[in-house]
Amino acid sequence: MEVTFKIRRYNPESSDAKSYWQEFTLQDVEPTNRVLEMLHRVKWEQDGTLAFRRSCSSGICGSDAMRINGRNALACKLLIRDVGEKIQVEPILGLPVIKDLIVDMEPFFDHYRSVMPYFVNNNPLPADGRERLQSQEEKDLITDTTNCILCAACTTSCPSYWANGKYVGPAAIVQAHRFIFDTRDEAAAERLDVLAEPNGVWRCRTIYNCTPACPRGISVTRAIGEVKLAIRNGSPEGIIDPANIPTHE
Repeated sequence: MEVTFKIRRYNPESSDAKSYWQEFTLQDVEPTNRVLEMLHRVKWEQDGTLAFRRSCSSGICGSDAMRINGRNALACKLLIRDVGEKIQVEPILGLPVIKDLIVDMEPFFDHYRSVMPYFVNNNPLPADGRERLQSQEEKDLITDTTNCILCAACTTSCPSYWANGKYVGPAAIVQAHRFIFDTRDEAAAERLDVLAEPNGVWRCRTIYNCTPACPRGISVTRAIGEVKLAIRNGSPEGIIDPANIPTHE
């Protein structure tokens, strides 16, 4: 295949510091090649100044999230056959662009840190010294949201986030959900207080952009709805119906 990439470029050190589109054509592309591999070819064979993030190349680190043909995705997971011979690539929206496809992730991580994304339990371990155990049913309550890799694909696909960067965003709410509904954790009330603030969960307008944007298949909108219910009820207990837990089979 011959594939044409149209890439949004931005160099803050250029004289006018304006973004622009640049096209690159690649020959001998296999349909099963990944978009990330082809971006490597552009950088290594045609323009070494092209800047983008990547690390594991396996859909685990989440560092290569970008907007591909108008939709957020991980470049390392998307195959050429799934996007076609003309591919438009640009940085994810809603975050400041540092250079080309690289955005400043600090605002995103500030929101992430605000929801206390860590386990809180100050009680001593059981007398036998074993870990704090959960039943399979208790684990199932958080299995879905535990899969988040903090790629920001869901948050930067959200029009509410584009309109108001102070909104914590879907990813932060997903991370909060993972601990709010963890039966071993003791800080659910504090997290619910944070998310009940004006720039918390109520900024969500249930547009559903976030769920299809997630490369891990997390039911993001569903998790946000469960957090909303927990805030209304004042507690996470009894909110999740085990019969409705996503299986992703």
